[in-house]
Amino acid sequence: MATRAMTVKEAAAKVLSQEELFILDVRNPGDFADWKIEGKHFRHLNIPYFDLLDGVDEIMDRLPAGQEILVVCAKEGSSVMVAEMLSEAGLETAYLKGGMKAWSEHLEPVKVGELSGGGGLYQFVRVGKGCLSYMAVSDGEAAVIDAARMTEVYTDFAESLGARITHVLDTHLHADHISGGRLIAGQTGASYWLPPKDAEEAVFGYEALEDGHSIAVGSTMIGIHALYSPGHTIGSTSFLVDGQYLLSGDLLFIDSIGRPDLAGKAGDWAGDLRESLYKRYKQLPGNLTVLPAHFMTVDELGEDGSVSAKLEELFERNHGLQIEDESEFRRLVTENLPPQPYAYREIRETNQGKLRPDAEKQREMEIGPNRCAVR
Repeated sequence: MATRAMTVKEAAAKVLSQEELFILDVRNPGDFADWKIEGKHFRHLNIPYFDLLDGVDEIMDRLPAGQEILVVCAKEGSSVMVAEMLSEAGLETAYLKGGMKAWSEHLEPVKVGELSGGGGLYQFVRVGKGCLSYMAVSDGEAAVIDAARMTEVYTDFAESLGARITHVLDTHLHADHISGGRLIAGQTGASYWLPPKDAEEAVFGYEALEDGHSIAVGSTMIGIHALYSPGHTIGSTSFLVDGQYLLSGDLLFIDSIGRPDLAGKAGDWAGDLRESLYKRYKQLPGNLTVLPAHFMTVDELGEDGSVSAKLEELFERNHGLQIEDESEFRRLVTENLPPQPYAYREIRETNQGKLRPDAEKQREMEIGPNRCAVR
């Protein structure tokens, strides 16, 4: 029985459509425990590749018969060899093309809503890393928000819609992934907008995204309104899009809130975080659809694969918005936090323009899950 290559796009489709999948992950146990391919109906078995060099006989009774088994490793090579061994033993197998490195980079566009005047708002789901970015399209123009470094996905998608990218925005200086915003702006001639308080050490030019500033997209003048909302970073800025959507960056997620410690100033920024969430956001209409810059688990994915919730719903059920005591809130966001993102200092300096790592180094810097939330 022959094995086959499964693309990351096919694997992502299985996540978004909530299909069943059995995964044999042949990476080291520590790497598997830290980060793996997750789906609501996925099952996993982690056996290191080196334990299978003498054959797969000892694990055959732990593998399902009559169901395709996806073998996964870091870069692809080891998974091909194991998948072929399983195939020779009579099992239906596939290996993940490009391995976990490719899985980390895949983006899946999902339309999340209509904009007034006939435009659309699209969410780009980076399934393997939990990152979310956006494109607002109206009357032949587009604005991109919180872009990942895989810039062709955005430029090709805009071209497929017959739209020209005129604005690129980042809600804050990212520490978990390398922003593609500046590169897209350079490729398309678009304006690149950054919150100035996050860009004080930037070594490139940008448009200052001040509180209350509005950006218009298309002749229908779809509005992207800046709302200064510090806490995750000192410059964190949310966006009200078309009066319907709240792009919350890394301030508010579906099941958690943003951490304030990625610049080493958790004690200073904890009060800003509470002020933004409990006062600034509380004053906003409850029927706004919240669209964050990250998701934590696949349980947050909706039936269409997108991630969203009404603001009023989050004030009812998000644990980070239920803490009345200020000192208790401060403890939550400054103590017992999850590990900081891998290479986050280098990522911050790259996003400031101070470092210019090559493509392979950028991939290495981003390996692993996002860790922008308070658990």
